[in-house]
Amino acid sequence: MNDDFPLGLLFGLLLLLICLSAFFSSSETGMMSINRYRLSHRANSGESRAQRVMRLLSRPDRLIGVILIGNNFVNNLAASIATIIAIHFFGDVTGPAVATTLLTITILIFSEVTPKTYAAVRPERIAYPASVILEPLLKLLYPLVWLVNAISNGLLRLLGVKNIEGDGDNLTRDELRTVVHEAGPLVPSRHQAMLVSILDLENVTVNDIMVPHHEVSGIDLDDDLEDILTQIRTSQHTRMPIFKGDINNIIGMLHLRNAARFLSRPEVTKAAIVQEAREPYFIPESTPLHTQLLNFQKQKRRIGIVVDEYGDVEGLVTLEDILEEIVGEFTTDVASQNQDIHPQEDGSHVIDGTANIRDINKSLGWQLPTDGPKTLNGLILEHLESFPDGPVCLEIRPIRMEILEVRDNLITAARCWQVVRRAAATT
Repeated sequence: MNDDFPLGLLFGLLLLLICLSAFFSSSETGMMSINRYRLSHRANSGESRAQRVMRLLSRPDRLIGVILIGNNFVNNLAASIATIIAIHFFGDVTGPAVATTLLTITILIFSEVTPKTYAAVRPERIAYPASVILEPLLKLLYPLVWLVNAISNGLLRLLGVKNIEGDGDNLTRDELRTVVHEAGPLVPSRHQAMLVSILDLENVTVNDIMVPHHEVSGIDLDDDLEDILTQIRTSQHTRMPIFKGDINNIIGMLHLRNAARFLSRPEVTKAAIVQEAREPYFIPESTPLHTQLLNFQKQKRRIGIVVDEYGDVEGLVTLEDILEEIVGEFTTDVASQNQDIHPQEDGSHVIDGTANIRDINKSLGWQLPTDGPKTLNGLILEHLESFPDGPVCLEIRPIRMEILEVRDNLITAARCWQVVRRAAATT
C-alpha cells in the first residue's frame, strides 16, 4: 500500500480532507446561525445568493443530511489515510493509536472548533459561498440524502416531530419586542421606543389614556349665552362637547372651526350652536388602543366620548392621545409640561393626587403599577387599605411616597422620589 501511494501524496490528500471537513463543519454552523430576517429581506430584494441560501434552509433536514454525509465521508477517509501514514512511521501495533490521537486533536482544532466558531461569528461570510457548493452537491447526492432523511424523519415522527420543513421563524409579540430591543445602533433608540409602543397598544385601553370627565372642558347649554360665547372664543381646544346640565347628557361635539358660522351672525342662539355640532361618537372604556386607532380611521373621527358599561361618561379620548402613546408627548420636556408634577430642588417631585399613573411613569421614567387604580390617590389608598388620618410614608416598588396633604377624603398631594438600592457588601 505504501509503495502504491507515496507519502507526499498521502499527506497532501490528508490535508485536503481536513480542509473539506472544516468546510462542512463551518457550513453547518454558518447556515444555521445566519440571521433569517436579514436573509429574508435580501432574498425578497432579489439577491440571488440569499435566495439560494433560503432554498437550502427551506428543508433543513436535507441541508443537514448532505453536510453530514460529506463530513462523515471525509472524516472517515482521513482516518484511514492517517492510519496508513502512522503505521509507516510507528508500526502496526502503535500506529493506529497514534493516528487516532493525533487526527482527533487535529480535526477538533482545525476542522471543528475554529471553523465553527468563525462561522458562528461571521455566518454570512460562510453561508453565502458555501451555498454555491452545497446546492449542486445536494442534487448530486439526492438519492443518498433522501434515503438518510427518510430513516431519520421516521425516527423523528416517533418522537413527535411531524413538520420537518422550516416554519418561517414566526415571532410572537414578545419575541418581536426582544428583537427590537436587541437591534442596537442599527435602529435608533427613538425608533425602537416607537415600535415597542405600537406593540403595546393592544395592552392599553382607552380608559388608561382618556381625559377624565371632571377635567373635560365642555359647553353647558344651561349656562348664559354670553358665557358660552366667551368660552368658545377663549377656548384652547379644537373640539368641545356640548351637553345640557350634566356631562352624561351630551348632545353633540362642536368643532370650533365651525363656530365662525354662527359667531359672525348679528344674533347668536343656542340652537344655532347645537346645529353646528356633530353627533357624538361613543367608545366603550375597555376598547384596546390598537382597535380604537382603526375605529377612528374607519369612522373618520378624531375624538370620542368614553363611556362605562352603564353608559355614563368616563371621559374623552382623541386620536392625538393614541398617537402620543406611540411617538411620545408633543412637547420637548414632558415633566415640565405636566402641571400635576412639580420638581423639587432635592430631586423629589410633589405630585397631585389626581395625576394619572401612566402620565407619571412616562414623565419620570418610573414603573408604578398601572393594572389597578388610574390615579396616584387611588394607588396610595389601595396600598394603605385605609384612609390616612395624617401624613404617612410608604414605598411602592422603588418609589417612596410621603403624603403631604389630605382634603375631603382625597390625597391631594404627595412627595415622591426614587429609592436607589445599593448592593449589600460581601466578605
